[in-house]
Parts: sequence; C-alpha cells; structure tokens
Amino acid sequence: MRMWTGPHMLRTDPFRAAACTLALCLVTACGSTPSAPSLASRTPRRVVVLGDSLAVTPSMAESFPAVLETRIAGAGLPWTVTNASVSGDTTADGMSRYVPLLQQDVGILMLELGANDGLQGVDVATVERNLNTMVEAAQSRGIRVLLCGMETPPLRTIGYSLAFHDVFPRVALRYNVPLVPFLLAGVALIPEMNGPDLIHPNTAGARRIADNVWPYLEPMLRSSANADGRAVRSGMSLLR
Repeated sequence: MRMWTGPHMLRTDPFRAAACTLALCLVTACGSTPSAPSLASRTPRRVVVLGDSLAVTPSMAESFPAVLETRIAGAGLPWTVTNASVSGDTTADGMSRYVPLLQQDVGILMLELGANDGLQGVDVATVERNLNTMVEAAQSRGIRVLLCGMETPPLRTIGYSLAFHDVFPRVALRYNVPLVPFLLAGVALIPEMNGPDLIHPNTAGARRIADNVWPYLEPMLRSSANADGRAVRSGMSLLR
C-alpha cells in the first residue's frame, strides 16, 4: 500500500485537508504556540471593596485598597481594584448600594463594613443579616467574597462587644468565605498608625491594613488566574 505525503495527501483526502486547514486557522488565531497567555495579557477582572471610612483614609490615593492595587500590579496579576467605600457607611448603607456594584467583570467582593454599626450599637442580628444578604447575593452571581472582621470597643457592654465579634467568623463559616480576623490588627489604638483622631489610619496604618488583608486576598487572586490558565490550556489541547 502506497503512503501519501505532502501536498499529494491533501489532494487525495479532502476531509483530512479540511481538518488540517481548520487546525491551522485555530492555531494562528490563538498564537504560534499552544501555550497559555501570560497573566498580564489576560483581561483584568475587578476586586470591589465595599467599605466605610477605614477604606478611604487617609485619602483614596493612600487608602489600603490603593496599596493593594499597587501590590497586585507589582505581582503581575490580572486584577484591578475598585474602591466603592463611603465614609460613615454601616452594613445597612451597604445594603442600599451593593447590587449595582456586582457587575459581570467583578470576581471578588471585599466586604469591609461593620465598624460604624458597632459604634452605633446596631443590633448584632441586624448586622449579621445584612452581611448574610450581601454575601449570598455575590455568591449567587459567581463572585467570591473576602470578609473583613471587625471589633467594637465596649462602649455599651462587654456582652455586646463579644456578640459583635462572633458575627464575622459565623458568617465566614456559614458561607465558606475567607475571613481577615481583625482588619485593624496592629493599627487600632496605636498612635503612630492613626491620624489625629486616633481612629482612622494614616499612611502607615493603611499600609499595615493592606498587610493584614494581602495573605487572604493574594491566594484568591492567584487561584482564579490559575483556573483561567487551566481553562486556556484545556482549550488549546483540542488543537493537538
């Protein structure tokens, strides 16, 4: 039996010729080599920070979300940060404006709310219900959530402060979301980390908050990037 090679084979086997042409077109469209594109070349997804004054001080440009965005860019990760925080917001305020923030390109919602609820003595059941609702809404849209834990000083009773503390780990456990145990660890009550009011972080405090958040945020960013890469490589394998 004679083996046909080169252009003769293409002329005598039209089906194989068509398949080869299709494969060539796909390879050309996807690049000269069937390898996944670099992280930096992918369409960036967004991290949305839904927070209060702790996320906008000492300024938007120096806030901890801004520090995180600089760190993300330095790591070459295909993510941007949208800081949708408003000074003075409670979880109820977050409830009034979170829905339009959950856009299709949002991959992670960072919930940084609760500090003002604690200072105002909002019923802890209400705080928990609000957090539950926002987490559920994000997850229903395929958006992962990073929850930032908060404490409140015993301005009312120790019992209230303890009950308030328990809300955040309970929500994180219920929905299986990562939890920053205490956003202000290493910042709260430390004069050199805060502005003149000793409540809101200064530039150093914002950097320390970013340090607190990064160990929980970075794995979320990288796991999504790796999943995207696996999907690309899986698609490329069809060409081989």
